[in-house]
Amino acid sequence: MAMTAKRLRIDGLTLHARLAGDGPPMVLLHGFPDSGEVWRLQVEALAALGRTVIVPDLRGCGLSDAPAEVRRYRLDRLAQDVVDIADDIAPGASFDLVGHDWGAALGWRVCADHEARVRRFAALSVGHPEAYRRAGAEQKRKGWYLYLFLTPWLAETCLRALRFRLLTKHAPTPEDAERWVHDLSRPGRLTAALNWYRANLTRDALRHRLPAFRVPTLGLYSTDDVALAEDQMKTSEHYVQAPWRYARMDGVGHWLQIEAADEVNRRLSDWFDSPLDEKAHRHERRGGRQSA
Repeated sequence: MAMTAKRLRIDGLTLHARLAGDGPPMVLLHGFPDSGEVWRLQVEALAALGRTVIVPDLRGCGLSDAPAEVRRYRLDRLAQDVVDIADDIAPGASFDLVGHDWGAALGWRVCADHEARVRRFAALSVGHPEAYRRAGAEQKRKGWYLYLFLTPWLAETCLRALRFRLLTKHAPTPEDAERWVHDLSRPGRLTAALNWYRANLTRDALRHRLPAFRVPTLGLYSTDDVALAEDQMKTSEHYVQAPWRYARMDGVGHWLQIEAADEVNRRLSDWFDSPLDEKAHRHERRGGRQSA
């Protein structure tokens, strides 16, 4: 599907976004080390729901500007970016929201800070920050890399080694790996991407407790995720005071929107286009359903 490029002036920065379709807005938020390109297999299916699909390169990423100051990557500011992006396309309108990886973490913050603006939310891979904080030993083990990413110079040195081999060995496709290398090799871009971690995983930032909110939410988790454990997504239900749906995708890795695009598209389309049962708390997995 053809997409239209748009450059937005927000918080003194130029942010790049791609648009497709027509109708109420839906914003897709990428994570690390991606850009909006990670959603390339979802745009057509979601636009077919009658939505204007908005795919930004978030600050520090892709074709968008990358401020040098760590503080400019705080999630409260990034959440305002999302609202400002939506308002540029459809001022004041409520919007649907999808996030993956850091984009999911950001999506949780958007829902908490701007609850009235988000119609429905789908979080891929990363659960509610409080659920992540309280997750068990498996998540602590899988999250070892956070200590590296928080360390200036050492993280940049290790990640650049062997053409970013520490990252690219987990890429969903060779094309994604090459894009990561290209994007992160530009001056200042690797540090900008790591500033998402450094601005939001400090002691001061972690003192902020994200409250529960009333936005209907879908959580998608894939069992072969190298960075995330299931409990941090599954227990996110406790922070959603609205219809909640959980789906587990077996045998799929972290980049589920690429590795299992058809299934992800089906689940997202069903979530955003079906009537809500206000009492629903559904848990699903491939091959059948299990009760909440």
